Amino acid sequence: MDTPVGEQEIKLLLNDLIELYGYDFTDYAKASLKRRINRLFTLDRFPSFAEFRYRLCNDADYAKRFVEQLTVNVTEMFRDPKFYQNLREHVLPVLATYPFIRIWHAGCSTGEEVFSMAILLKEANLLHKSLLYATDLNSQVLQKATTGIFPMSQMKQYSENYIAAGGKEDFSRYYTASYNVVKFDEELSQRMVFSTHNLVSESSFNQFQLIMCRNVLIYFEKELQGRVFALFDDSLENLGFLALGSKETLKLSPIISKYRQEGKEKIWRKIH
Repeated sequence: MDTPVGEQEIKLLLNDLIELYGYDFTDYAKASLKRRINRLFTLDRFPSFAEFRYRLCNDADYAKRFVEQLTVNVTEMFRDPKFYQNLREHVLPVLATYPFIRIWHAGCSTGEEVFSMAILLKEANLLHKSLLYATDLNSQVLQKATTGIFPMSQMKQYSENYIAAGGKEDFSRYYTASYNVVKFDEELSQRMVFSTHNLVSESSFNQFQLIMCRNVLIYFEKELQGRVFALFDDSLENLGFLALGSKETLKLSPIISKYRQEGKEKIWRKIH
């Protein structure tokens, strides 16, 4: 069965987004875009494509909703515990040798990974000399991330992930529970800087010793991945680390000759 919004219509919508709002999704993976746009079309019960497009072009608030639905926000604390264990055992001891540590979480979503990193840094006694820059295209999820508030229902899973990642403390010492939510300690969030940043169109804004961009690039076409890798390369100090998601790789990228993979996890080190 044909989907309500076909490929030609999607091209029109993406063109409208660029021209009217400056968001460029043209190099995002086509199958993922098609699925998300059609889901939104069905969810918001548009009687026709023409009305869907009219709303996008003439209602800035709806355009914001459209962008939010296209950006992926599936995350959890200490996701892939072995990855975090690797960071704890092999990357943080190197970062400890720097007088000041700058880390960029690119595509940070609702902030679970940034808080995970802050906990690792605190346990390594490095948080006081670290700054964590957390950026995302989606301003609504960033707003949520800045609060440090997460559902209580997720804490059991997060605690298990934390222990599997080598955590030795009682995980609940890092947050205060209130009804059905928890709020993580201000000591963690005061070392974080949240801001919107578009990986597709914006340039480098600092030099980092570690860049984390996990499970974002799988939604990009190969050419756009290459552009983002070049941006990360510009933003990473020599001997710095680039950490990707479990299904992502630097191996076929234009910058691979400058990097060496560290162990089995998706962590590469810039060697020249």
